[in-house]
Parts: sequence; C-alpha cells; structure tokens
Amino acid sequence: MTRTATDIGRGLEPARPARPIRAGERIHVLGAAGAGASAAALLAHRAGAIVSGCDAGGPSPYAPALIEAGVALVWQHSAAHVNGDHGTRPERLAVTKALTAVDPDHPELLAAREMGIPTEAWQQLVADAAASTGQTLVAVAGTHGKSTTTGWLVDLLMRAGRDPSAFVGALLDRELAGGSPSTARWGRGDVFAVEADEYAGNFDPYVPDVALLLNAEWDHPDVFADDEAVLATFEAWIRRAPEATLVANTMDPGVAVILTRLRDWPGKVVVAPSELPDGYLVGLPGPANAENARMVLGAARVLDVEDDAIRASLTSYKGVSRRMEVKGDVGGVVVLDDYGHHPTAIARTLDAVRSRYPGRRVWAIYEPLTYHRTALMLDRFAEVLSTADRVAIADIWAGRDPDTSIASAGALADAVSAQSGATAVAPGTVEETADYLAAQVEPGDVVLVMGGGRSYVIAERLVGLLARRPGRSRRA
Repeated sequence: MTRTATDIGRGLEPARPARPIRAGERIHVLGAAGAGASAAALLAHRAGAIVSGCDAGGPSPYAPALIEAGVALVWQHSAAHVNGDHGTRPERLAVTKALTAVDPDHPELLAAREMGIPTEAWQQLVADAAASTGQTLVAVAGTHGKSTTTGWLVDLLMRAGRDPSAFVGALLDRELAGGSPSTARWGRGDVFAVEADEYAGNFDPYVPDVALLLNAEWDHPDVFADDEAVLATFEAWIRRAPEATLVANTMDPGVAVILTRLRDWPGKVVVAPSELPDGYLVGLPGPANAENARMVLGAARVLDVEDDAIRASLTSYKGVSRRMEVKGDVGGVVVLDDYGHHPTAIARTLDAVRSRYPGRRVWAIYEPLTYHRTALMLDRFAEVLSTADRVAIADIWAGRDPDTSIASAGALADAVSAQSGATAVAPGTVEETADYLAAQVEPGDVVLVMGGGRSYVIAERLVGLLARRPGRSRRA
C-alpha cells in the first residue's frame, strides 16, 4: 500500500515558512538520538532555545554530541515530558514523521494534542535554526548522494574559510562538526547547508537560496507509487523557491525530465559541469563520487569559492560516516560499512569497491531497509547483489513499515542465488550474520556491509570477532 505525506505526518503541523528561533524558547525533541532529530536539537540549542529530548532506543552514535552540548536527555518516553509534570512545559515538539506513522497514539503526541502544543517535523526545527542565522540556505536534494555531497560542501567551505553551518544525514567527524562527531555544525560564516530529503515531503520546510539536484529516480515505494510521483515531488519543491539558483546534474535522466518541466520556473538554472577541468582530482573512489564532485564544483562556482579551496577539497575530502567507511583491516580482511539501501546505490558502491580493491573477492552483505522496498524492488536488488562474489542477507529492518508479511531475507537470498548461480545465504539477525561471516571470510576478502537500520552492527561485530582470531592483527 502506498501512503501519502499526509498519512506519514498525521497529527503534525504542516510545513510553514521558517522563522527564527526565539532565545529561551522551550522545545522538546522526540526521538532525539536519531540522525536527523539529534541535528535539529543541536541546532536549536545553538540558536538559543532551551532544548530537551528523549529516545526509548537509548544512546546512539548521535547522542554524545547532544550530551557534550548540555542538551537534557532521557532514555524513555513519557507524557510527563510534555504536560509539565517535570516543572516545565515545552512550547512545541519536534518529531520524526516515521513515529507518527507507526504510533499516532504515542503518549507524548497525545499529551501534546491535549495541551494544544504544536507538534512539527524535526526538519521544521532545522529550517527555523537556519532562519535564525541569516545565512544563505543551500539545500542538497536527490535520490542518492545527499549526505556525501552535503558533507563535501561543508569541507569545501571550511577550506575556503567560510565557517558554514550545516545539517548532514550522516556523522561528520570532529574536524567538520567542530566538536564531537555529529550530524550538525554551527558556524559563523555565510552559508547554511542542509541535506534535503524528499521522503513524505521532509524537505518542504526548506526554501533554499541555492538548491542542488543530484539525481531523481524511484525510491520509497511506501509513499511514491512510481517514477512520476518522485519527479513531481522534486518539481513541486523547486517551484516553492522561485528566487533560488538550481545547480542541476543534467546527465541524470530524471533531472533532465524535471528541467524540461521547469521551463517556466523563474529561478536561475546552472548546469553542473559534465566533467572536471584538468588538474582537478577526486580523492573518493567510484563514478558516483566523480558525479558528486561535479555537483560540488557547480555549487562552488555559484558560491564564489576560490579554485585553490575547490582543488584541495575535491582531492582530500574523506567522506562522511557509513559511506564506504573502513571499519578495519584484520588479518587481510577489509571490512567496510555503507548506508546503501537502494539498488542503484548498491551498484555504485560495488563499483567503487572494485575500483579501490581490484582483484579481491568481494562480499556483499545487505540488511534490507523496510519490507515494502524489498518486496517491490526484489528483482533489482537481486540483480545488483548477484554481481558480488559472495552474498549474505540479514533480517529485514522494518523501520516505519508495519507490514512484515510481504518479503523476507530468505526470499531475497533465493532471488540472488537464482540470478548468479552462486548460493546467497540469509543467516538471521545482524549479530548472527556477523558470526556467520567470521567463520567464512578469508585473507584477501573485502566485506562490504550495507543497509540503513542496524547493519552497522554487522561491521563492528565482525571486526571484533576477526581481531580475536589467534594470530590476527588489526589495522584500523
């Protein structure tokens, strides 16, 4: 069943024009240990709000930055966080739309409704924080490559001495984040860069001064019925910013279609370079990163960044977390962690792995993200995964998907085996998958772990298991 943005965000205030956060404004963030919600909490805190947060999932890799900043966190949900039982009532709540979809009667959401406290998507809080700075808003949109490209812009602007603010959907390291690794940066320069996600209208609060459109194809089958629905969503979002400059990757077929529809749009279109000039080298591997680099160059030209800073960033940028991140090299086995969870993204990442590690046996380990995506794209997943030398499929991460009956890890493994002739396996949980791999991998192997749920546990656990093998040493 395909749902609409309204279905996903039921009970939330609709997106509105961003307004500056007031000093002392009390804001509570539900699910504050998530990648995006943690950034919203951090940015609102830096903008002068009094921010609290809760997350029943407990501490995450995104939590230390909140704790370091002094944001009050609790690891349970309770109506008392909203109704004033703790002495202070928040003036508004920020929450992920996924929670409203799977649990519209969550006790904190119910309490907010009863108290008349506005409840908004956390993206609105990011947009309000950006409005508080007066910085130029640069939004990076597209089906693939958003986190890598947004982080690249942060790196570029820092090298240019521009001290940007940012929200990125993956952890920035200490240098880029300006403190504990986090998905947010607070700067005093002239640019605020945001990753703009199309899912269920998540990017609606952002009305950018500069927009980057990397690519556009079908994804999120629980909210987009087909390619046309995706293209229409990107087009409508761009039209809401009639004074923006759009940097477009016209080499992408979906983007090319969108541009033909935008002929009457009054904004300015800048076509990203089709290739990099001589003397511009890209440090990140693979054709997808070469494409991202061309978009960074196009944005750099719009933002008047000097050539020396552009060259340095294109060559030296290390990427963001969980994007072909090397977790360890243990006994000759390289373990990589990646967020890839779409067939195109997986294909591009496998290409990049082969480019970086030519001639080595490649394992593709995938934790499918949502049952709907797995069921509707099963043949495409099987096709791209079957190009690896060995494949293992962990149990599906349901996420916001309430229907767990329409697909299974075993069915995807069977489809991969049918495509490749080699046997793909479905070992079970992420922990069981790591245990299976520890008994199977051999020196010289490259293990690429992919997924958007708890797949990172596979990579971390595997590195630990390999390090405990007798006679093995680890090079991280």
